Amino acid sequence: MLIAVLLIAFKPGDGDTQEQHQTDFEGESFAVVELFTSEGCSSCPPADKVLGDIVKKARNGDQRIFALAFHVDYWNRLGWKDPYSSSEYSQRQRRYARALGSSVYTPQMVVNGKVEFVGSNSRSARSSIENSLDSPAAASVTLRDINTTSDQVNLGYDVAGEYANNVLNVALVERGIVTRVNRGENSGRTLRHENVVRTFRSIDLINNSGKATLELPNDIDMSNASVIAYVQNPQSKEIYGAQAKDLEKKLSSKAN
Repeated sequence: MLIAVLLIAFKPGDGDTQEQHQTDFEGESFAVVELFTSEGCSSCPPADKVLGDIVKKARNGDQRIFALAFHVDYWNRLGWKDPYSSSEYSQRQRRYARALGSSVYTPQMVVNGKVEFVGSNSRSARSSIENSLDSPAAASVTLRDINTTSDQVNLGYDVAGEYANNVLNVALVERGIVTRVNRGENSGRTLRHENVVRTFRSIDLINNSGKATLELPNDIDMSNASVIAYVQNPQSKEIYGAQAKDLEKKLSSKAN
């Protein structure tokens, strides 16, 4: 159940300007679980499994748990270039370290932007997720008008509650990825990943609704792809609300 009260005051003599004052809001509880991992890190496969179990249980139980695997790039220099890694994701982890007073390491898990721990610690993951699901959300996200072309995903969004001066993170994630690693610390291993972030962008929430476009990787399996969007404070990193939608299994614009 969502409860929202929005008071709108018009400035005298300025018919085109509104000041929005958000008062009470209670949205559905949620947990955003971000894992910073790498195929070049020998300590990461157990954490990948923990995240995979979280994804499976959430989807089977229709729980509002939104998991994302960010593959960092600073392990690439040790013999194996993670094909899903990005310097952008490494920088995202460094910003978390500054905000949370932690070090930068893998595997690291962050829940709702507020608590971090070793990503392979299933007990900490379970406890942090349960605590998050016990609290109402300060914001809600609605995703609409989602359509895909051969190279991009287009969508509309609406945010209610705590959105002013925050950002909306929008991620394209893919499940069921399997990689055979030939070099580095995981040489000879077959790794399995869930909800790998393939495309990511942050949008300044100047307004509570808008449109977004995400690049669509050529090799993505659309039957295992979803969009996850979540509202986050860019300074404290606290996350206020989230939503996700699975994408269509086939693209009509792609050749068979």
